Amino acid sequence: MDSSIYLSLFAGKHILIVEDEYFLADETRQKLEQLGSTVIGPAANVQDALELLTTSEIDGAILDVHLGDEFVFPVAERLDEANIPFVFATGYDASVIPAKFSGFTLCEKPTELGKIASALFSAGNGAALN
Repeated sequence: MDSSIYLSLFAGKHILIVEDEYFLADETRQKLEQLGSTVIGPAANVQDALELLTTSEIDGAILDVHLGDEFVFPVAERLDEANIPFVFATGYDASVIPAKFSGFTLCEKPTELGKIASALFSAGNGAALN
């Protein structure tokens, strides 16, 4: 199925982007805004992302796994606790993801927003995320 049909699911959503590569984060931000999303961030590190979680409304998140010299897993834990759907976006192998997050969607970079929208917000797929 063509995942681009899911792009409209981003409309009106507040999406947290956690990505340390500026150009990739900015490109994703621009695409999401064109689809009608409000972008939270992008945050380039765990501390900034955790701060945004406490100060912003968030409907879903796109998380780069490796942020400089740290991993994004504390952010994933907080999102999971709050029942906010998220996806991991990474160029790394899935083996770097802790087993406790094995039910969450992993998208390879560059991110395909249609697949992400489906994973975050479509009926049936969202339940598998949390």
